[in-house]
Amino acid sequence: MMNEYIDIVFLGDIIGRPGRKAVEHYIPNIIDNSDFIVANVENASHGFGLTEKNYNELSALGIDAFTSGNHIWDKKDIFNYINRADKLIRPINYPGDVPGVGSRIFEKNGVKIGVLNVLGRVFMTPIDNPWPLITKEIENIQKETPIILLDFHAEATAEKISLAYFVDNLGVSAVVGTHTHVQTADEKILNNGAAFISDVGYCGAYDSIIGMEIDSSLKRLVTSLPVRFDVAPMGKSEINGVKIEVNIKTGKARNITRIKEFVELAEK
Repeated sequence: MMNEYIDIVFLGDIIGRPGRKAVEHYIPNIIDNSDFIVANVENASHGFGLTEKNYNELSALGIDAFTSGNHIWDKKDIFNYINRADKLIRPINYPGDVPGVGSRIFEKNGVKIGVLNVLGRVFMTPIDNPWPLITKEIENIQKETPIILLDFHAEATAEKISLAYFVDNLGVSAVVGTHTHVQTADEKILNNGAAFISDVGYCGAYDSIIGMEIDSSLKRLVTSLPVRFDVAPMGKSEINGVKIEVNIKTGKARNITRIKEFVELAEK
């Protein structure tokens, strides 16, 4: 690790088995050149939620932290293990008595990194107002570290950009948008040093509709019937993410670079 900067890699929403296997294939290529790896895992188990088995498998790959979103509750066993899953974060703006935590401070190689997860409200299921919660939580994290990565799991681009400028004024290091699964081309460093991208994209099947099987997705749209979404089959997969360089002392980012890689996977 460099003396002055830390390299943080954030991998977009992992979608089902193709996403998990693609990440498994990709991680060895970056682990020696990355100081801290984060991935969004709310869709990692058959496209909806996260089982404890998949949590443990992804943890074993060397991923340091997991963020999530509105689908984190879709697998029932989340309630059995979330309070002891020390790498996992759920959105902070769920009501206070909901299991899990909305932020964590991790330490790796002597450097502390704060990770915060927030759920948007525009075009989303109603949820608590995040703005006052974010301000307070950032202040708490800054008592221990200036390095803060925020995963904003939201639908509307304007809401993501608005929050990014809001927390840039509060000293956050990076705001990474998730949820839409489509990587945007608007990565930049904001006025006060926060790296930003509206959506980091997803890790999963290439021939798919945001990671899901094409025919069932189209049938649902064309017929308006409640057709079940299924994860797209194995084959060519894509890895979407960003690499962010952050100053260890100031917490300010100096660079954000998009990651888009392709992996050929064979179905067993």
